[in-house]
Amino acid sequence: MIMTPPPTTLVAGVDEAGRGPLAGPVYAAAVVLDETYPVEGLADSKVLSEKRREMLAMEIRQRARAWAVAFATAREIDEMNILQATFLAMRRAVASLSIAPTLVLVDGNRAPEFNCAVQTVVRGDATVASISAASILAKVARDAVLIDLDRQHPGYGFARHKGYPTALHLEALDRYGPTPEHRLSFAPVRDRINRK
Repeated sequence: MIMTPPPTTLVAGVDEAGRGPLAGPVYAAAVVLDETYPVEGLADSKVLSEKRREMLAMEIRQRARAWAVAFATAREIDEMNILQATFLAMRRAVASLSIAPTLVLVDGNRAPEFNCAVQTVVRGDATVASISAASILAKVARDAVLIDLDRQHPGYGFARHKGYPTALHLEALDRYGPTPEHRLSFAPVRDRINRK
């Protein structure tokens, strides 16, 4: 009798970027790395310089077996809350992969359901190469969108703070009010709307 070997585990790392900002979409990426074609220098995207992230993102896109980036809009965040919108972006990223993983590793301690096994990894963006790669792709993609948003809405400083609640951003909100890309359900934005 011929024994069929167990299927090789095909692992996708998943991470997000942009849960905390007051404006813009939340992004997620999924990456299936090629172990025979490794990317050197992977790390948590937050500890890398912008230039290094962009260089690594290019390498990841060239060398990975599969990768995908997806997002949930500010309106979707307002409709379903930031956690569920993040999960939606993660599911969209995994569904967009050109090959279906058999295991998804998600950074953190909570994860959405996928059509395969899933495991959370606390600090995975610093310890698991495929999650690090996903964190880099998600961050680079989101930063590019916020730089574009800065051109559409000059005066808010999106290119500098990427939508996070800095003093500059809060002052701009007080002066100009929210843009269509602001998350109206987030307290600093909602409170300013209610004050008017």
